[in-house]
Amino acid sequence: MSFIARTLRPATLARTTRLASRFYASEASGPAAGKLVVNFALPHESVMKNKEVNQVDMAAVSGDLGILADHVPTIEQLKPGVIDFISDSGSQKYFVSGGFAIMNPNSVLNINAIEAFKLEDVDPQAVATNLAESQRLVSSAKDEITKEAAAIEVELYESLQSALAGKSK
Repeated sequence: MSFIARTLRPATLARTTRLASRFYASEASGPAAGKLVVNFALPHESVMKNKEVNQVDMAAVSGDLGILADHVPTIEQLKPGVIDFISDSGSQKYFVSGGFAIMNPNSVLNINAIEAFKLEDVDPQAVATNLAESQRLVSSAKDEITKEAAAIEVELYESLQSALAGKSK
């Protein structure tokens, strides 16, 4: 039992436990008829709205995920990496710097990211150049803030470089 739950009154705890009960994939149902419905949004645009796909593969902080229709509801924090939308017509790959994925019990997956780019639009040479510059900044930074910011850039560019090489990171 969590620390907060131990501080609740018994009636409140019972109501909270009932509201927060977990639904499993066998209980999930929705209009998608075996398809996963995806909404993929950025702050400045909607990349996908109610698009039906077969599967979505993504890199989350808790590990790599493959999401299908009727997946157990979950909320995942995304780490820098590729989101692969697999449908009958093929695959679309986007690189995201981070965000959240929310799987609902009705086979609807909502993905919110700060920035995302089609993997095919990324210039490998620019990634290598920016990675080298960020690594130089990490080693030569005179203050912790600059060093930490450069370390974040290094992580992002290394993930992007791995994605371009076809490896999952």
